Amino acid sequence: MTISVTMTVNGQSVTRDVEPRTLLVQFLRENLGMTGTHVGCDTSQCGACVVHVNGTSVKSCTILAAQAQGAKVTTVEGLAQDGKLHPMQEAFRENHALQCGFCTPGMIMSAIDLVQRNPNPSEETVRHELEGNLCRCTGYHNIVKAVMAGAQAMRG
Repeated sequence: MTISVTMTVNGQSVTRDVEPRTLLVQFLRENLGMTGTHVGCDTSQCGACVVHVNGTSVKSCTILAAQAQGAKVTTVEGLAQDGKLHPMQEAFRENHALQCGFCTPGMIMSAIDLVQRNPNPSEETVRHELEGNLCRCTGYHNIVKAVMAGAQAMRG
């Protein structure tokens, strides 16, 4: 049995037939080929799969594709505009906030959501807000630095 799911992903309306138990992360990766959204843990603890659903960060391994019916979904692939990186992506690049890069898409998506809710976060707030995103390489120092720089750039 399959169901039809329609949503807007990175500004494009998409409709696919999927099994009812298909997770949003599977839908994005397997049905749409959006592999920037990573699967890192299978337990919803790592944050590598964070996307925005109707403007709010969500671990896409925790919701079904059917639950995103009619929603606006943004993945890391949808951030750059006209060939120009989003300010948070640029801040991660400029501040060397990645090593292997596996956690980076989820970190960036979570960071953008944080800054949209709190345009001028403290370092303590950034560290607290990113607790649901795990990085096994960097020690977080440059990630926090990048989020602070990205916040400043997003403020203008």
